Amino acid sequence: MSLASGPGPGWLLFSFGMGLVSGSCPNNCLCQAQEVTCTGKQLTEFPTDIPLDTRRLFLNDNRITSLPAMHLGLLSDLVYLDCQNNQIQEVMDYTFVGVFRLIYLDLSSNNLTYISPLSFSVLTNLVQLNMANNPQLAYLHKYTFANTTSLRHLDLRNNGLETLDHNAFRHLLALEKLYLSGNPWNCNCSFLDFAIYLLVSYLDPSADELNATCVDPLQLKGWPITRVGNPLRYMCISHLNMKDYIFLLLIGFCIFAAGTVAAWITGMCAVLYQNARRRSSQDDGDDEAGQRVAINKGIFQTKVNSNPQFPQLI
Repeated sequence: MSLASGPGPGWLLFSFGMGLVSGSCPNNCLCQAQEVTCTGKQLTEFPTDIPLDTRRLFLNDNRITSLPAMHLGLLSDLVYLDCQNNQIQEVMDYTFVGVFRLIYLDLSSNNLTYISPLSFSVLTNLVQLNMANNPQLAYLHKYTFANTTSLRHLDLRNNGLETLDHNAFRHLLALEKLYLSGNPWNCNCSFLDFAIYLLVSYLDPSADELNATCVDPLQLKGWPITRVGNPLRYMCISHLNMKDYIFLLLIGFCIFAAGTVAAWITGMCAVLYQNARRRSSQDDGDDEAGQRVAINKGIFQTKVNSNPQFPQLI
């Protein structure tokens, strides 16, 4: 085929494919060398025209409310995603299913209220995760970080967390830094397992360590959560408070009362049984005596009848 005849269908398909990969840079964003920067562009939705070969994506300081898995999943080469300071409220199942190469993820300073247990299920290469400054985020499921086995830095500062399940960190063997300050930690007995985890995990100490403190109960308010394990162990395992003593006293009283009632009922049943047995014995004795009298009378009458010389009384 000569050049004069124009490009063939193969060339057109190749050009179309390259156009999809290259993409057209989103409006008001800067695209260069596999990096897209859309910082502070007042975006309300996730941009759909991002080049598919993008490796670093900056969406911080916008008003984006959600991360659509369909569009995000097209960016299979993405390793760095910054969504800081947006209005994202939820991260649903498999949101990041297509960006399994992701190493850095920043979801800080959003309006997060819910993180699905399977949100990060495919992010096995994730090294740094920032979810700080989401004051409405009060709960994390124990399987939230189950597959993020490469995670080294986890930032959970200034959220609404009151407790965490220690099993949530069971698979994070590479974890080096864990930031927990600014949360209203409730250091009750259900917090004990996580407090023990903090004691034995040998995480790298940081300036954040002493700022992560208990808010409740009152006797532990202000205690660093990294040092509350032993006091909690004493309070919850080896020490009984006034409520515990009252509870044990009530149990003892109930056992005593139940035993007393059972003994009284048993005694009454025994007395009634003995009375019934005695009455039955008396009735049997009367019947036996009557039978003896009748027999003796019959024998006597027989002797009288058989002996004509026996004096007749009548």
